[in-house]
Amino acid sequence: MSALYPLKFKTIYKDKIWGGQKIKTYLHKDFGNLPNCGETWEISGVKSDVSVVASGPLEGESLAGLLEQYKDELVGKKVYDHFGNIFPLLVKFIDANDDLSVQVHPDDKLAKERHNSFGKTEMWYIIEADPGSTLITGFNQEMTEQKYVDALNSGHIMDILNREEAAADDVFFLPAGRVHTIGKGLLIAEIQQTSDITYRIYDFDRVDDKGNKRELHTEEALAAIDYKHYPEYKTKYEPRENETVELVSCPYFTTNVLDFDESTAKDYSSLDSFVIHVCVEGGYTLKYNDQAYAVKMGECILLPKSIDKVELETTGGFKILESYIR
Repeated sequence: MSALYPLKFKTIYKDKIWGGQKIKTYLHKDFGNLPNCGETWEISGVKSDVSVVASGPLEGESLAGLLEQYKDELVGKKVYDHFGNIFPLLVKFIDANDDLSVQVHPDDKLAKERHNSFGKTEMWYIIEADPGSTLITGFNQEMTEQKYVDALNSGHIMDILNREEAAADDVFFLPAGRVHTIGKGLLIAEIQQTSDITYRIYDFDRVDDKGNKRELHTEEALAAIDYKHYPEYKTKYEPRENETVELVSCPYFTTNVLDFDESTAKDYSSLDSFVIHVCVEGGYTLKYNDQAYAVKMGECILLPKSIDKVELETTGGFKILESYIR
């Protein structure tokens, strides 16, 4: 029998110029003496911030070390054959107390050429939103590189970007190349490729506590941007209680939402992949191999490939994002 079990990791807290307090006040996660917390990294294989197991027999082991040791037993044969000893997904919570910079991420090809890295396709699930909150995704009109450069250089970049109202339970899929920013007042769960490459396009002329503006990546962004205008940017899905509802499916990840007010069982034996649960509401007890693992809002749990069947027991209900690689 595998030594692997459902894994929780120690949260990595990051203060940001735009961060706030909702990680503490809404998700009830203590970020200690930081002035704010803009992001938590819940499951990460990024080299500078590799997750560490929080409890159980493997407590203190790094995700990278587990991957080297357990290989396809942890992530699945197809996933391991493709990604090797790099865990392919990064899971975050993001609290935007102010607008994030307008930015874009490179795709796999460009990221490999420039940074020897994966690209960054991601999705956002809105956990909580202040009234009137908005975000930016894509362009609001037909675009060319020259038209974009002209708008940027003339100070009219915001005029060509698509702004969307955002409320709890909204979903936005952001393939690499899509210009975007998370707006003030949004608390978000983010599922993304393992990459920390961001090209900052515009930062509202903000300065840090030392009076310095953050670096922009104007030239680097030009080749990364998808200039196509799309008719719709928000992901459409039909919420249904006590069912698994698919939100996003792409080569990098599939994410479903499970909104349950009753206990249920999950059979993952048909998947050649690990599974990640991100609890965004309520809580449940995950039962596996005569062991019980409590999971509450603001927590994530990684189910290794070697785990096929689990029970999710709840008294008050739960809402989780369930992610894996098809």
